[in-house]
Amino acid sequence: MISLVLDTHTIIWLTHGDARLSLTARQAIDAVTEQASQVAISSISLVETAYLEEKDRIPAGTLVGVLSLLDAPHPLLVEVPVTRQIIAALLNISRVTVPDMPDRVIAATALSLSVPLVSRDRKIQDSQIQTIW
Repeated sequence: MISLVLDTHTIIWLTHGDARLSLTARQAIDAVTEQASQVAISSISLVETAYLEEKDRIPAGTLVGVLSLLDAPHPLLVEVPVTRQIIAALLNISRVTVPDMPDRVIAATALSLSVPLVSRDRKIQDSQIQTIW
Protein backbone atom coordinates (compact mmCIF):
# COMPACT_ATOMS: atom_id res chain seq x y z
CA MET A 1 0.00 0.00 0.00
CA ILE A 2 1.33 3.45 -0.94
CA SER A 3 1.20 5.95 1.92
CA LEU A 4 3.21 8.89 0.57
CA VAL A 5 4.48 10.39 -2.68
CA LEU A 6 7.93 11.99 -2.69
CA ASP A 7 8.81 15.08 -4.69
CA THR A 8 11.97 14.89 -6.80
CA HIS A 9 14.12 16.90 -4.41
CA THR A 10 12.89 14.73 -1.54
CA ILE A 11 14.04 11.46 -3.12
CA ILE A 12 17.35 13.03 -4.15
CA TRP A 13 18.00 14.30 -0.62
CA LEU A 14 16.87 11.00 0.89
CA THR A 15 19.24 9.09 -1.40
CA HIS A 16 22.19 11.23 -0.33
CA GLY A 17 21.26 11.63 3.35
CA ASP A 18 21.13 15.37 2.73
CA ALA A 19 20.45 17.56 5.78
CA ARG A 20 18.00 19.66 3.75
CA LEU A 21 15.45 16.84 4.18
CA SER A 22 13.37 18.14 7.07
CA LEU A 23 12.99 16.18 10.29
CA THR A 24 9.21 16.03 9.75
CA ALA A 25 9.69 14.62 6.23
CA ARG A 26 12.23 12.07 7.49
CA GLN A 27 9.90 10.99 10.30
CA ALA A 28 6.98 10.56 7.89
CA ILE A 29 9.10 8.37 5.60
CA ASP A 30 10.40 6.36 8.59
CA ALA A 31 6.83 5.84 9.84
CA VAL A 32 5.87 4.36 6.46
CA THR A 33 8.85 2.02 6.67
CA GLU A 34 7.78 0.86 10.14
CA GLN A 35 4.25 0.19 8.84
CA ALA A 36 5.64 -2.01 6.04
CA SER A 37 3.97 0.35 3.60
CA GLN A 38 5.53 2.09 0.59
CA VAL A 39 6.36 5.53 -0.69
CA ALA A 40 5.99 6.40 -4.35
CA ILE A 41 7.74 8.57 -6.86
CA SER A 42 6.34 9.64 -10.17
CA SER A 43 8.10 8.53 -13.34
CA ILE A 44 8.61 12.23 -14.03
CA SER A 45 10.93 12.35 -11.00
CA LEU A 46 13.21 9.84 -12.71
CA VAL A 47 13.28 12.05 -15.79
CA GLU A 48 14.04 15.11 -13.64
CA THR A 49 16.79 13.26 -11.79
CA ALA A 50 18.44 12.22 -15.06
CA TYR A 51 18.18 15.80 -16.36
CA LEU A 52 19.63 17.34 -13.19
CA GLU A 53 22.48 14.85 -13.21
CA GLU A 54 23.24 15.62 -16.88
CA LYS A 55 23.41 19.33 -16.01
CA ASP A 56 25.75 18.61 -13.04
CA ARG A 57 23.20 20.10 -10.64
CA ILE A 58 23.18 16.94 -8.50
CA PRO A 59 25.93 14.41 -7.82
CA ALA A 60 26.78 11.83 -10.48
CA GLY A 61 25.28 8.46 -9.62
CA THR A 62 22.10 9.88 -8.10
CA LEU A 63 19.87 8.26 -10.72
CA VAL A 64 21.58 4.91 -10.18
CA GLY A 65 20.99 5.29 -6.44
CA VAL A 66 17.29 6.00 -6.91
CA LEU A 67 16.91 3.12 -9.36
CA SER A 68 18.59 0.76 -6.89
CA LEU A 69 16.03 1.74 -4.26
CA LEU A 70 13.28 0.92 -6.76
CA ASP A 71 14.93 -2.41 -7.63
CA ALA A 72 15.43 -3.62 -4.04
CA PRO A 73 13.94 -7.06 -3.26
CA HIS A 74 11.32 -5.58 -0.90
CA PRO A 75 11.32 -1.96 -1.95
CA LEU A 76 10.18 0.88 0.24
CA LEU A 77 10.10 2.98 -2.94
CA VAL A 78 7.83 2.29 -5.92
CA GLU A 79 7.51 4.07 -9.25
CA VAL A 80 4.11 5.32 -10.37
CA PRO A 81 3.79 5.87 -14.11
CA VAL A 82 1.81 8.80 -15.46
CA THR A 83 -1.66 7.43 -16.10
CA ARG A 84 -4.99 8.81 -17.31
CA GLN A 85 -6.11 9.02 -13.68
CA ILE A 86 -3.12 11.21 -12.86
CA ILE A 87 -3.75 13.38 -15.92
CA ALA A 88 -7.34 13.86 -14.78
CA ALA A 89 -6.10 14.88 -11.33
CA LEU A 90 -3.57 17.25 -12.94
CA LEU A 91 -6.44 19.17 -14.54
CA ASN A 92 -7.65 19.98 -11.02
CA ILE A 93 -4.37 21.63 -10.05
CA SER A 94 -4.18 25.27 -11.02
CA ARG A 95 -1.50 26.06 -13.57
CA VAL A 96 -1.32 29.52 -12.00
CA THR A 97 -0.64 28.11 -8.53
CA VAL A 98 1.73 25.32 -9.67
CA PRO A 99 3.12 26.47 -13.04
CA ASP A 100 5.91 23.90 -13.47
CA MET A 101 4.57 20.86 -15.35
CA PRO A 102 6.73 18.22 -13.59
CA ASP A 103 5.60 19.65 -10.23
CA ARG A 104 1.96 19.44 -11.35
CA VAL A 105 2.43 15.81 -12.42
CA ILE A 106 4.01 14.94 -9.07
CA ALA A 107 1.27 16.76 -7.14
CA ALA A 108 -1.39 15.07 -9.30
CA THR A 109 0.16 11.70 -8.50
CA ALA A 110 -0.36 12.32 -4.78
CA LEU A 111 -3.85 13.71 -5.42
CA SER A 112 -4.86 10.71 -7.52
CA LEU A 113 -3.60 8.29 -4.85
CA SER A 114 -5.23 10.32 -2.05
CA VAL A 115 -1.98 10.43 -0.07
CA PRO A 116 0.22 13.30 1.15
CA LEU A 117 3.12 14.62 -0.91
CA VAL A 118 6.47 15.10 0.82
CA SER A 119 7.64 18.39 -0.66
CA ARG A 120 9.38 21.59 0.32
CA ASP A 121 7.94 23.35 -2.74
CA ARG A 122 6.02 26.38 -1.48
CA LYS A 123 3.83 26.59 -4.59
CA ILE A 124 2.66 23.02 -4.10
CA GLN A 125 2.18 23.63 -0.37
CA ASP A 126 -0.04 26.61 -1.24
CA SER A 127 -2.24 24.46 -3.50
CA GLN A 128 -4.96 22.06 -2.39
CA ILE A 129 -2.45 19.19 -2.21
CA GLN A 130 -1.85 17.78 1.27
CA THR A 131 1.87 18.15 1.89
CA ILE A 132 4.36 17.18 4.57
CA TRP A 133 7.52 19.11 5.18
